Amino acid sequence: MVTAVKYRKALLNNEAEECIKETMKGISDRYEIVIDEIGFDKNHIHIFCGAHPSMAPMTILNIIKSITARRIFETFPTLKRKELWGGAFWSVGKYIGTVGEATNEKVVKRYIRNQSIDKSESENRIKQLKLFKI
Repeated sequence: MVTAVKYRKALLNNEAEECIKETMKGISDRYEIVIDEIGFDKNHIHIFCGAHPSMAPMTILNIIKSITARRIFETFPTLKRKELWGGAFWSVGKYIGTVGEATNEKVVKRYIRNQSIDKSESENRIKQLKLFKI
């Protein structure tokens, strides 16, 4: 699962990451959602998780987004007013993928773990340009 901060603002610093991780532990216990990996970038989060088959993936992501947003705003009260103009923490957009025959669990977990590795803007642009052979 992937979800981004509203307006793609780079608000996921170390303090916000720790707050989200602690909140996710509580969510995991309360809703019986197994959180295998969490990967943070400055403006979005990757979550590799599992739950009982009766729980829809969209329900899982909605639970995670609503509870973590509430906890972030409780912990950092000025964030909502100053950075997000009184709005929501997470954007409406989201991505939910599943692991199956075409996608290997180890590959997904490695990708999520590597999200937090800092890469300079120029490195990312060079890689993108190589994709188009310019």
